[in-house]
Amino acid sequence: MPAIEVKDLRVNFGDRAAVDGVSFDVQPGEVVALLGPNGAGKTTTVETLEGYRSPTSGSVRVLGLDPVRDHRRLVKDLGVVLQRGGVYPVMSPARVLRLFASYYERPRSPDELLGLLALEDVASTPYKRLSGGEQQRLALALALVGRPRVCFLDEPTAGVDPAGRIAVRDVIAACRNEGVAILLTSHELDEVERLAERVVIIDHGKVLAAGPPDEVGGGEEEIRFRVDGPLDTTALGAALNATVTEEAPSSYRIGAPPSPGLVAELTAWLAAHDLALADLRIGRERLEDVFLRLVKTEADS
Repeated sequence: MPAIEVKDLRVNFGDRAAVDGVSFDVQPGEVVALLGPNGAGKTTTVETLEGYRSPTSGSVRVLGLDPVRDHRRLVKDLGVVLQRGGVYPVMSPARVLRLFASYYERPRSPDELLGLLALEDVASTPYKRLSGGEQQRLALALALVGRPRVCFLDEPTAGVDPAGRIAVRDVIAACRNEGVAILLTSHELDEVERLAERVVIIDHGKVLAAGPPDEVGGGEEEIRFRVDGPLDTTALGAALNATVTEEAPSSYRIGAPPSPGLVAELTAWLAAHDLALADLRIGRERLEDVFLRLVKTEADS
């Protein structure tokens, strides 16, 4: 049974459908990212799963329970990370973790969580003096202290420094290995590619695409590159016998299957025209490229 199950969910605000027929699931031990631009319906979907909104139609289940009707039974098994926490400003990480641990029958050790999330050096520092990244890592520690079976993570790496991001990734991976189902929302798509097994991209309340991050675009492998200086795409396309498209200033895509010969022809042509290759990527579209393409298509339709 899925840990999280959303079937044809619709949530209306007056005459407007904030969520319009969304369906997806999250299995135990799986990380799924719910992606979309601001106003896409992500927050409304997550609030419905957390039991703070009722569906207009369709259904949601978390651990087989109705999040609204069975909220009291369910809440002990949920961990939630908000983008902005609500910790009392003068409480330290150690103190607030011990307080939260006292709410559960079988909590995780506060000292263990401080170590896992690299908060030991600021364990006695008032919350208001923590950096944004430290506050976000503390929010994750608070979400995990009750040993949840399902976690909802909103921007878990927002404002977190590189070392802290590694700690967050490691903790999320450990939770996944322990069978925790994780639904995260984030605008940091590079992090999503590292963390999530599947993504669900929504806009205007509808699902645009879903699947593994490296397959969600459904496209073939291709060559993308950047150059320093002006590039004649028509001339290069003729030399390569392929379409060359400028997708952003100084960034190009070759509309032909990659091959060693094609790469050699590209680099030789650039060298002959005194153009420096600034970047070269071979493979499917990155998640960020897929996301921007899908959202732009939806906006233009």
